[in-house]
Amino acid sequence: MDFESVLDKCGSFSRYQFVLLVLYGYTNILSSFHYFSQTIISFTPPHSCMPDKVSDSHGLTNITHTDRCSYTKWNSAESRNEQFKCESWKFERESNYESITTELEWVCDDAYKLAVGQSFFFIGSVLGTIFFGYLADRIGRLKACMLTTLTGALGDFITSFVNSLPFFSAGRFMSGLSTDTQYILMYILVFEYLSPKHRTLGLNIVLAVFYCVGLVISPWVAIWVGTWRNYLWAASLPALGVLCYPCLLFESAEWLLTKRQFDKAADCLRRIAKFNRRQVDENVFVEFIKYYHEKINMEQKTTNDTFMGMLRTPRLRKFTIILLIKSMIITVAFDILSRNMEGMGTSPFLLFSYTSFTYLPAGLTIILFQNYIGRKGMACVSLFVGAVITAVTGFLIANLDPTEHSLLLALMVGLGRYGGVVAYDAEAQYAAEIIPTSVRGRGMSNIHVVGYAFGFFSSYIIFLGTFYKPLPSIFISLLMFIGSALCLTLPETVKRKLPQTLAEGETFGVGEKWYYFPCFSQKRELPDDTISVATIENTLKAI
Repeated sequence: MDFESVLDKCGSFSRYQFVLLVLYGYTNILSSFHYFSQTIISFTPPHSCMPDKVSDSHGLTNITHTDRCSYTKWNSAESRNEQFKCESWKFERESNYESITTELEWVCDDAYKLAVGQSFFFIGSVLGTIFFGYLADRIGRLKACMLTTLTGALGDFITSFVNSLPFFSAGRFMSGLSTDTQYILMYILVFEYLSPKHRTLGLNIVLAVFYCVGLVISPWVAIWVGTWRNYLWAASLPALGVLCYPCLLFESAEWLLTKRQFDKAADCLRRIAKFNRRQVDENVFVEFIKYYHEKINMEQKTTNDTFMGMLRTPRLRKFTIILLIKSMIITVAFDILSRNMEGMGTSPFLLFSYTSFTYLPAGLTIILFQNYIGRKGMACVSLFVGAVITAVTGFLIANLDPTEHSLLLALMVGLGRYGGVVAYDAEAQYAAEIIPTSVRGRGMSNIHVVGYAFGFFSSYIIFLGTFYKPLPSIFISLLMFIGSALCLTLPETVKRKLPQTLAEGETFGVGEKWYYFPCFSQKRELPDDTISVATIENTLKAI
């Protein structure tokens, strides 16, 4: 009478699961508002120098030329032009929206301040993933989910009051602490209490719909409230809704079982049965508690596998390094493709909102095609197509007038975001299936942290666009091409028995060709993983 069996009797897809999915959707809206707040508050509209507001202490007259960052005046006494740096600007604000760049005038020589401040967001995300992941294991998934959401919201709220780079960086750091964990912890709660046959469809559809809704409406909320400070209030205050979660949700029973709190786990299942209006005999819960007491008494530790063990043998070492590199590439590509909205001939608010609709077809693409073309095929193709689209977009930006070809550039930006979202979603499941079960939790956490650490550079890559607008697109397309090629060196996992230990992980996919894809091999069985006894013995010795 294990957890899955008892949950099925209490209801694994009923009223409680409906509430769980609705709150999961609400968390996705909060997550989308939170993560992309850094994009919404930092839009930089077209601007020009205003030299008439600069005091003329040199007796210079007759302005002969102005550009975005400087102006030239004619010095009649010396009969020559003199160039001065601009100290004030005229901004062409979108619907009179005041962003942080227009209010604090972080342009030209001060444009670096935005990149520096935003990079602290990713430093916070790395440390937050580690800290709140540890906290979730200590105090529970539900409490940690609430704390991480409120911490991120508090960071956004504090940021709304800053006026200088040091305080802006501190606010973004605090905001970044909850970047990933607020979504992941809620995902775990839903995953554990949802029936296996409804998990893939339920989780992906809710994610695609609600996250998409949050992204689509966020620019309009910003325009409605008028300033970046008000927008951060609007994005952070709804997070207070998570304070209602303990009244509606139950702690993770799986986590309680790992902490050997069997009675509390049984009580959670009783309450779920009552909420779902299911009549469950009390003997079921008695047998449930007895089952886990006996399991603990009989359980013996059979493996000493560690994440570092994945680096001791050649094949697993190769897989691990490739997964780390892929995580870095996909994280930074996803962030830049979602944030690089300026200079396309279209309002960045409109462009961000409309291209956010790509999250829906991206989610459907994963659901419909991932099992057919395989995990490797989905990861490889999405990165390759995204790289081609991004490279073409960079070429178009360099050779076309954005004001005359705004529709074409908007289409290319949307396609680029679509490829980035598919690659980002496909990467998580692919990595989880390659990493052996014995170290899967630690492995996924480490890979995720490394990816977010590399995301630190995304703001600086976007900043390259101030020197030459196509540079971010060119740089990202090269990274995505590299990531696509690396995918070919990984084994296929679809319809395969996944590795449980490091020894199985080392022999996983042996004999498989780099060009193997399930959709092209329907009449052939998957590659045989059978290898010699000597190879297995050598692998075990190395581990």
